Amino acid sequence: MLSISIGFSQTDDIDNLALELAFQEQDSLKVETSLKIIKALFDIKDYERAREYILKSEKLSNNLNYKKGIAEITYYKSLIYAQKDDYINAVSGYNKSKALFNALNDTLSVAKVNNSIGLIEIKRGNYNRGLQFSLAAIKELEKRNLISDLNLAYRNLAKAYYNTNLFEKAMEFYLKALGVQMKLNDSKGINESHSKLAELYSNKKEHRKAIEYYEKVLKSSESNNDSIRGYVFSKLGGEYLMFNDYDKATKYLIQGYNINTRTKNKAGLLLTLNNLGDLNLKQGRLNIAEKQLLDAGEIAKSLNNKIELLRHYKLMKSLDSTRQRFDRAFVWQREYYELNTSLKKTKIKPVTSTEKQTNIELNTNSGSQPEVNVSTDKVTSADNVEMNKVLDKYKIILYALLAALIVVSALLVFTYLKRNSSIKDLQELEEKNVKIELQNEAFSEQTKHLENVNNVKDKLFSIVSHDLKDSLSSINGFIDLLKDGSLTREEFDDLIPELSENANNASLLLFNLLNWSKSQMQSLEPKPSLFDIQEVFESKVKLVDQRMESKGITLVDHTLRDFAYADRSMFEIVIQNLLANALKFCKNGDTITVSNYISNGSCIVSIADTGIGVSKENLSKLFKNNSFTTMGTNNEKGTGLGLSICKELVELNHGKIWVESTQGIGSTFYVQLPKSRPNS
Repeated sequence: MLSISIGFSQTDDIDNLALELAFQEQDSLKVETSLKIIKALFDIKDYERAREYILKSEKLSNNLNYKKGIAEITYYKSLIYAQKDDYINAVSGYNKSKALFNALNDTLSVAKVNNSIGLIEIKRGNYNRGLQFSLAAIKELEKRNLISDLNLAYRNLAKAYYNTNLFEKAMEFYLKALGVQMKLNDSKGINESHSKLAELYSNKKEHRKAIEYYEKVLKSSESNNDSIRGYVFSKLGGEYLMFNDYDKATKYLIQGYNINTRTKNKAGLLLTLNNLGDLNLKQGRLNIAEKQLLDAGEIAKSLNNKIELLRHYKLMKSLDSTRQRFDRAFVWQREYYELNTSLKKTKIKPVTSTEKQTNIELNTNSGSQPEVNVSTDKVTSADNVEMNKVLDKYKIILYALLAALIVVSALLVFTYLKRNSSIKDLQELEEKNVKIELQNEAFSEQTKHLENVNNVKDKLFSIVSHDLKDSLSSINGFIDLLKDGSLTREEFDDLIPELSENANNASLLLFNLLNWSKSQMQSLEPKPSLFDIQEVFESKVKLVDQRMESKGITLVDHTLRDFAYADRSMFEIVIQNLLANALKFCKNGDTITVSNYISNGSCIVSIADTGIGVSKENLSKLFKNNSFTTMGTNNEKGTGLGLSICKELVELNHGKIWVESTQGIGSTFYVQLPKSRPNS
């Protein structure tokens, strides 16, 4: 509404000025009124009407020899040429108006002209030339605080510095532009500055700042455009990937992938696929990563996007190195090296076009050619003899030169062949070095992996030797007491719950240890089928009934008959672990509630307890393969492997597992599984 009211106000002003102009005499005051109308028409982008007033005012200014009017009209005429992309007439007019303003000592108008020349030069890609003109304008514009003109000047300079790879200067002027854009409430300009600043901070590896500016772009009204959102989501995903924040990276990259696929935005899709490939490579999902990276490579070649193609080659090299396919990794390394070298050669300086000079005066004076008279007198015989001697002398010199040329040519050919042989040997040596480097990287990764596995194994054996020994020692102690007849029947009955608890601990410990070992050996392969969720709960609840009763815990069963598509045995392991976990952290009088429901075509299972809950600091440690564990309410022990095994088994079945917990109130574990075979 504000822009409409401003538009009406400007139209009223133009009409009033036109009425005033009709009654004015043919003098400089009439030219000034015409200039006000021209400026107002230019502001509302009515260039055709502005041109009509320019032509009338130009004639009057010339008749009156009104220098200021001629200069202003010439400037506005050039602005209209620039809007129509008529570069030659625009620059010619700018230079004429600047000369007139210089003669009038009008420094502000000279600055505005320089700013306009800078804009048109930068727009044409002549960044160095555009920089000179825009910088010449800045000082005067800043002194007078002309924020509209400064907005244009700062944006021009930022763009020019960006395209000449002077990123620090580009950032400086984008920040200055952002300051005046916020004063002008220029939402489009603000959005552009935020986007460019995010990209520049990303180049500086200040990824937190980059994320801050990308999120500002998303919050702006301009970001309703799908192409902008698709680009920003892809960029944000890449930034979070730098911090190994895989959850947020996944969230943004999937959103970017969906938008770019829907809008068929190949450039955005290329960026998204490269980032998704990198994400899945880091998470060990090599098959998915390979498919995404190969798709990205095809799009990069079709768009001739050499920067993303270079990144594609690097990621493919890492992928094949991880899989120990060193021959293929070497091919990707060579492709990367050749493209990178090519980019370094071409990316030196921006090309600046040189203006053709006009009005070059040519010297048209042509003098008469001197005549050459050849004598036709007869040559004497003595002269003939002398001439023959001279000819023989020149023949000897010519033959000597030919012989020297042959020798030099032979030397050049020999040098060339030797150089080629040296280059070939050098290339072979480089290829061998690259192969060795790739093998060393793979060995280093394997060594690191083995060290991690060994550390986990040492910790695991420590836990097993301690916890299993305690449980079995306790059981053996009871058996010895029975053998010796040291226990009465009543005392034995009292000790049965404790004996049962120790047996359960040992059983669960061995159960989790077996499944962990299988997962570490990468032998777990899901065999999915449709099965009833309720049946699994019924069978697993029976296993813990006695323990619940002994601890005084109530079970509330809200499960419904529903089907999930997954490996039933793996799901049973997950439910058994989660029930045991809930039982472990509940005390007398607490409640465990099991339920399931459907959400967005998936099956959601929840196991909630009113136990002691988990602190915020410990929530982040759950589901990690670091053997994190705490004592239960009855001092029950554990290995810390249960939840990490649950996570791995659920993800193998294309599902998700998460927890919500408040210390002192309780915890709820959720498992989401598909109801049918996933498309992937």
